[in-house]
Formats: sequence, C-alpha cells, structure tokens
Amino acid sequence: MLPRLVRVTPPLDPDVVALAEHVFDLARSGGTDELLACLDAGVPANLTNGKGDTLLVLAAYHDHPGTVAALLHRGADHDRVNDRGQTALAAAVFRRSEPSVRALLAAGADPSHGSPDARATAAFFDLPEMTELLA
Repeated sequence: MLPRLVRVTPPLDPDVVALAEHVFDLARSGGTDELLACLDAGVPANLTNGKGDTLLVLAAYHDHPGTVAALLHRGADHDRVNDRGQTALAAAVFRRSEPSVRALLAAGADPSHGSPDARATAAFFDLPEMTELLA
C-alpha cells in the first residue's frame, strides 16, 4: 500500500494578506484609481477571496459601475462564479445597476450563467427593468 500524500500549504506572508484585503476593500468601496494602480503593480484582475468573490463580483455587488467597467477593461473574467454560484452580472442585477449590467453584457457576460443566474435574480426580486435589460 502506498503512503497517502498530504499537501502542506505554507503560511501566507502577513504583508501579502494585508495587501489582498486592501485590494478587496478597494473593489467594495469603488476605489477605482488605486485599484487600477494595484493591478498595474501585478495584482491579478481575477484575484479571489476566501468566498470565491472576485474583485469584479465585489464591485458589482457594491454598485460601483466605474470600477466594474475598469476591471472588465483590465481583463477581469465576467463569467467567474463565487462559492455560492453567483456572478458579477447577477450581483449587478440585484443592485439594479443599469450601467454595470450594460457593461457586463457588452463584455459578453451570459445572463444564464451561475446559480441563481441573472435572469432568475431579476425574476425572484421582481425587477422588470432588469429583466428587460437581460432580454
């Protein structure tokens, strides 16, 4: 019988953790210019937190359409789902953010992707204006 291999993860550098937390806060608060500077310095546009939320999901959920557009322009993946199956598009629909929804759709986001997907989110929360945008 072969021995079972155990993956050992080295501890994360506290400075790296602090930087990541700061970057996620920038996405939540709409700190677009500073967030873009972090991306220019090497932070990945698709950085994901412990819940699977990307910078794009956080910016969309917290209703920062300028940050959403900037992240999309920098290559953020509009179809990434978090650990609950949610997408940035579903978050933007939930927040009733027409500019974010339009930017995500223009970038190719699929209204049927995720669980619940953007269409189901609009239907569940009775958001006819969002349903119309997704049509």
